[in-house]
Amino acid sequence: MTTVQPGSGSLVRRLLLGAQLRRLREAHGVTREQAGYHIRASESKISRLELGRVGFKERDVADLLTLYGVLDESERSALLDMAREANVAGWWHSYSDVLPPWFQTYVGLEEAAELIRSYDCQFVHPLLQTEDYARAVISQSRDPGAEEDVERRVGFRMERQKRLVSERAPQVHAVLDEAVLRRPFGGVEVLRAQLERLLELNERSRVVLRVLPATRAARIPDGGSFTMLHFSEAELGEVVYLEQLAGALYLDKPEEVVQYAGAFLRLGSDCLSRAETADFIRALLRDPILADSTAP
Repeated sequence: MTTVQPGSGSLVRRLLLGAQLRRLREAHGVTREQAGYHIRASESKISRLELGRVGFKERDVADLLTLYGVLDESERSALLDMAREANVAGWWHSYSDVLPPWFQTYVGLEEAAELIRSYDCQFVHPLLQTEDYARAVISQSRDPGAEEDVERRVGFRMERQKRLVSERAPQVHAVLDEAVLRRPFGGVEVLRAQLERLLELNERSRVVLRVLPATRAARIPDGGSFTMLHFSEAELGEVVYLEQLAGALYLDKPEEVVQYAGAFLRLGSDCLSRAETADFIRALLRDPILADSTAP
């Protein structure tokens, strides 16, 4: 049986339940076509269920468990409970008017991750942004007349950050390119406040912030920024998230994840330590060149 940590998101429950149903089906030598026939559905519907891409009907799960020989009441009850919980909408669904479907998948994964590792070369990672910095970043990619849309997105980003102070706060290991700390989104005051926020976050036990200075010939990944999400549930392992202009890639094949894990490890050996990063940011805040180079 799969053990799901309290508070794990509905997406994670779908993924875990789908994987469990696939294992049960294969163990009993049942094809997807046979399983689909049993619940009056298609083979592709079984495939989507097993991949966690659709919601579960409790009756379908009960019928599949019977087909797969799962008759023990305690085992059936646990899996049926998971099916009900997997259909509960996450808090982020109330922002579906401003979130593309491909990003809602990411939020569901982020909500359940126990370790978040990121490398950012353009912006401060969204989980670490101040409200004004987030507003400046979001505004530069939106139409001038979309103020309401911008504010909804800013509010959503602030909601995401609440998990950093929750009982189930994840570990966050963030590597920022030095250019990110000098890029003047929002002007001097916004940038200064953002730098001060990073100093504050770096003092938290569950946040490790490190800077990759421009003076070092670092081994920078060819693909640019990326985020790695690690889960306590062994069945999920780790997912690499690559955001693009009109979509995203989710990589979970072991050979792909290993490449990015290696890239993050190399970045770690090239960048400043946690303490050196704090000193570096303090020096930026004292440097008058910062004010000159970030004038609105």
